[in-house]
Amino acid sequence: MRVYLDHNATSPLRPEARALWLEVSDALGGNPSSLHLSGRRARAAVDLARERVARALNVSEDELVFTAGGTEAINLALQGVAAAGEPRGLVTTAAEHSAVLETSRALELRGHPLHLLDVDRRGRPVLAGLAGLLESQGVGLVSVMAANNEVGSLADLPAVAAILADAARAAGGRRAVFHTDAVQALGRIPVDLAAWGVDVACFSAHKVGGPRGVGVLWRRAGTSLAPTVYGGGQESALRPGTEDVAGIAAAALAIELAVAEQAEFEEHTSALVELLWRDVERALPGVQRIGPGLDERRLPNTLALLVPGTDGKVLVTRLDLEGLEVSAGSACASGAIEPSHVLRAMGYDEDEARSGLRLSLGKNTSREECKHVARLLKKLFASSRAT
Repeated sequence: MRVYLDHNATSPLRPEARALWLEVSDALGGNPSSLHLSGRRARAAVDLARERVARALNVSEDELVFTAGGTEAINLALQGVAAAGEPRGLVTTAAEHSAVLETSRALELRGHPLHLLDVDRRGRPVLAGLAGLLESQGVGLVSVMAANNEVGSLADLPAVAAILADAARAAGGRRAVFHTDAVQALGRIPVDLAAWGVDVACFSAHKVGGPRGVGVLWRRAGTSLAPTVYGGGQESALRPGTEDVAGIAAAALAIELAVAEQAEFEEHTSALVELLWRDVERALPGVQRIGPGLDERRLPNTLALLVPGTDGKVLVTRLDLEGLEVSAGSACASGAIEPSHVLRAMGYDEDEARSGLRLSLGKNTSREECKHVARLLKKLFASSRAT
């Protein structure tokens, strides 16, 4: 049996999305910016996709921008906000995805002072110092991820929004722009952009069974955003270039279905994660579960572990040879030699941060697969002790 438990890296393409991608690819070959019939048909498909995503996220269609992935959406969000106003400071957390951290560091080199919030032992942002930063450092942009991709912790976004609003009232000025990387949240926890109080949010289709290479940026009406690349006037002149019509259509369908199935997904994967943890705990003496508790708010499909005495990346390779596909952390950093920056930010030492293992489940993960994983881990470690 081969088992795939790396859905936080990517989820397999949904059959419905694949079928639509093929249908649109075969039927609509025109450029959506062309005025002839083929172009108009392609434009209609993009417009329908935008309607689907807007309805799923409960936002206006003109607030959405399609990009070539979550990382591009995040770059456009952070760099676009920074470029739209005078150089001001920005705040993010030490446990963000590399797309946010590296973009923030690039902005720091361009004159935007960067401040990193700590996270607690469960990976949640520590907000105690945020108000002081807003008051003293001229902060114009705050970015806090909705759900951590490595350990499954959820940020209290409404609390962040309240701090930003209080700081703006106290200073008698404009509120800092609030961005969230919501890539891991989509389809896994309820996404309520209005309740979260954010101004800009980014999503990625392939995390919910859509095609790779399609991202979505949402910006609240009135939020200033400048383009970071230049060309034609596509996507409200914020993301020039001919749209991938088939990819966008398939992505929108996957997002629509994932949002509709979110409660079912949460119930299904949460129960399996609890089962998996009980079996793994029995199979591997000394293993530690990290991140939020199973009874706390968390990504329901994510089980993050420390396996003492192991190197997570070596363990991933050994498990792959046995038919189990998991991760040692973020897929975007899987080739890195450094230990997980998320675990280091959470207070784990270097050796502990190297021993991390992430198991992330999907909508089709079965109980039998989870039982098989525990048996496989027990067998693998029994063999290791014997040698």
